Amino acid sequence: MRPKTMSVETHEVIYSGPVDEVSAAIAEHNGDFRETVRSLLLRERTLLERLSFAEGCMGRGFTRGWKPSEQVEEPCDTQEA
Repeated sequence: MRPKTMSVETHEVIYSGPVDEVSAAIAEHNGDFRETVRSLLLRERTLLERLSFAEGCMGRGFTRGWKPSEQVEEPCDTQEA
């Protein structure tokens, strides 16, 4: 299997100082916004499927009544753009 190569744009975004996650995600897809959104939606769907599977595997006593939800909490350090 061939290793995945990194574009110059991706390298610059990742290694040029503080990482802007939005710019990094877009650079990872060579500036293609639609492909970036498609990839993020696929990752979300995959994580929700795994969360659902994990929820089915663990007992309520194990989690003391806690159940995962699909609601995403905003990180504390989010800055308004």
